[in-house]
Amino acid sequence: MTRPAHHSRILWRIKTFHTAAWLLFALAILAIPIAVILDRLSLALWLSLLVWAEVFILLFNGMRCPLTGIAARYTADRADNFDIFLPAWLARHNKLIFGTVFAAAQLFLLWRWQMD
Repeated sequence: MTRPAHHSRILWRIKTFHTAAWLLFALAILAIPIAVILDRLSLALWLSLLVWAEVFILLFNGMRCPLTGIAARYTADRADNFDIFLPAWLARHNKLIFGTVFAAAQLFLLWRWQMD
């Protein structure tokens, strides 16, 4: 097997795993306010803790997913979505979009928790 073909296959696996992880966290962020509305505060808290774990991973890695660095070993491409199966615009604005939603969800959860 040629080296570029081998790298291409590894990169595809990294991008697939990265996309699955992204989907997990994106769905968790979107589910938090739904759980709060449904008065499932403990579920909202657990989802929040899951996302906070990812936030700390990003913080300790210079606000980059560790998978980005791994993917970079297998391609010279540095497009916004070189390491994940997302549209470039979403990959470019991912942290802003989901960070804003997550912050709002955390405030909503905190407010609702105070109401109990």
